[in-house]
Formats: sequence, C-alpha cells, structure tokens
Amino acid sequence: MPKVSKKELQKLYKNNKVQLLISKFMSDTPDNLNPIYEPKHGFRYPIVDEIVGGTSSAEEFLEKLFEGGVLERKLYDKIIYCPSCSSANVSIHYTCPHCKSFDVKKSALVEHIKCGYIDTEDHFQEEGKLVCPRCRKELVNPDLDYHRAGIWCTCNQCSKSFDIPVPAHFCRECQNKFTFDEAIYKDIYSYNLTSDAKKEATLGWILIAPMMEFLDNLGFEVESPGFLNGKSGTSHMFDLTAVSAGKKRNTTAIDLATSTEGTVSEQSVIAMFAKIFDATPDKACLVAIPKMSESGRKLAALYKINLIEAEDQDAALEALKACVEK
Repeated sequence: MPKVSKKELQKLYKNNKVQLLISKFMSDTPDNLNPIYEPKHGFRYPIVDEIVGGTSSAEEFLEKLFEGGVLERKLYDKIIYCPSCSSANVSIHYTCPHCKSFDVKKSALVEHIKCGYIDTEDHFQEEGKLVCPRCRKELVNPDLDYHRAGIWCTCNQCSKSFDIPVPAHFCRECQNKFTFDEAIYKDIYSYNLTSDAKKEATLGWILIAPMMEFLDNLGFEVESPGFLNGKSGTSHMFDLTAVSAGKKRNTTAIDLATSTEGTVSEQSVIAMFAKIFDATPDKACLVAIPKMSESGRKLAALYKINLIEAEDQDAALEALKACVEK
C-alpha cells in the first residue's frame, strides 16, 4: 500500500522522470527492472541512471517510488561493501580459526564403508584409483564401497586441521581486511510497477500516443510532455502541448487525468489552473477518463478549462478535435 497521500501520489505521476520510467515499463522494458552487477561499483540500474543522472540518485529515486506506491520490489540479492572505501570489489577468504591465515587447503573426507576407515581423499589416492590405506582394498562403487563423509581443512601456515573455516573479507581496491560485523551489508531489489500504477499507466499510455498522432495529422506541432514558461519564470509541464500552424500560432495545453475508481477528482482541475494561470496558453483542455466529479466540472467552467469527459479513446479524440479547433 502507498505510504503517501493520494495527492502526493498524483504529483509523482506528473513528475517527468517518473513518467519516463513508467513509459519504459510500458514499452520496451521487461516486466521486472533487475539490477546489473559491476565488480567495482556493485549493482546498478542503467535505465534509471540514465533518467535521473547517476547511481546514487537512482537508489533514492527508486526508494521514493516504492514508498509512494508506484513500484513494488522483491529481494534480488545481497551485497557486501568495504567499510573503508565503500567498494563492492570484495573477495571472501576462508581463514584458519587458529592463525587467521587464508592459506587453507580444502579436502573431502572419504569413509571406507566396510572397514570404517576415514581420512582425506588424497590419502586414498593411488595412481588415479581410490585404495583404502588401512585394508588396501580398492574402492570402486560410491555408496557401496565408500561415501564422502564431509570436508576437512588444513592450514598450510600453522599445519592445524579443522572442519569449519572462518570467513573474512578482503577489499581488492584498498586492501582492507574486515569481518562480517564490520561489513556494509545491503539488500538489492528488483522492481516492477504496482497493479494500481499499471492501471494508471495503461489508461494514460494507451491514450497519449494516439492523441499525439491525431493532433499531428491535424497539422499541429505536438510535444509530450510539453513545457510552457510562465510569467513567474517557472517552466510548467503538461501532458501535451499542441501549437497550430500558420501566422497565428495558438498554443493549446492538454492534461490527462484518469481514475481507476470511476470518477476523476477536482484536484486535477485545480492543478491545471495553477499552471495555466502562470503560463497563459491560448487554450487549455483537460481530458478526464472516464468522467469528472461534479465539483470538478464546476471548477473547470469557472477556470475556463475545456473539460473533455470520455469513456473510450474514440470519444476522447473527437472531443479533443473540437477543443483545439474551435
């Protein structure tokens, strides 16, 4: 469930970077946004890096969308970073519990089932065969003549033997040695759109593309998202801007408001009015799918916003044509 209010969630959907990421999900990206591993830097999300301009910003961006209910996530991996230089270029050393050296030899334990002799596999090896050092019988059939009884380690530095080594970490970048207690241990996630975000995106994505094509065929110069500079110096973003051809180049600002609950809130009207009051386009059209609330209709009439309510794509395009041409 989203951890932000519905108003804040709608604000997220209007963010240009959020729209770009959603469009990637809706077009050429697989269902899951999986990270890519790089030995030095760790896991990255190249698509998100490109949108937000950097790996550190990408993590913050994805966390924000998860908290906002736009994305859902699933644990993909865990990663260790060096506590000294934050590099992910870290190796694991299995060390001797006695002298801490990682110069450790790992061997398999073999048990001769018939006579019960147990030793490391290298002591059974004779000219490429397994031969029991105690009774000198050749061992041929696994699980009948012999079985592997586990692992045994020997330290090449102090010559002591043990069954369980102690894991330690070594940073290949700064040569720092550190334990698990000292390590930076992070969760890494794969991401996907939430079901609600998919519904919102599908409604918008299915309509934005044909609206652009429709207006382009009518001779308008169309941009999506479109930006208009306001009197205050602020650049305001609209879902589309359409500029008519000819000497008098009229600009129409178009926003799309959708709802999976059946009625679009008046907040979309208020948000558009705040932008057009400063940017002053020649016309403003708000497309509400499937319909606007009663209070929203009254506000749109008061603010002189051309309100289009449509149940489907064809009805929306026909109404939009009337809006931009009148």
